[in-house]
Amino acid sequence: MLNTLTMAKLEDILKKQKQGAQFVLSAPMLGMSLEEFDTIAQLWVSEGGPGFSAAGVPFRKVINGEFLIARLTVVKTAAD
Repeated sequence: MLNTLTMAKLEDILKKQKQGAQFVLSAPMLGMSLEEFDTIAQLWVSEGGPGFSAAGVPFRKVINGEFLIARLTVVKTAAD
């Protein structure tokens, strides 16, 4: 679902965090459109991401009358 460039950006962000660290992911950080980020963030909220799990309530933004996830707070679960 994620292209190679986006996956590389995500891995770089994840490498900078310590296990148990809480941090934010957003569409601009990953070079994605808000719509693309919303789709993958919904999956991360329900199933967790590669090396992290969602924490708290996602921040949503209204675009064309739709509430899309704009930022997601996550916790690193993978060991370094």
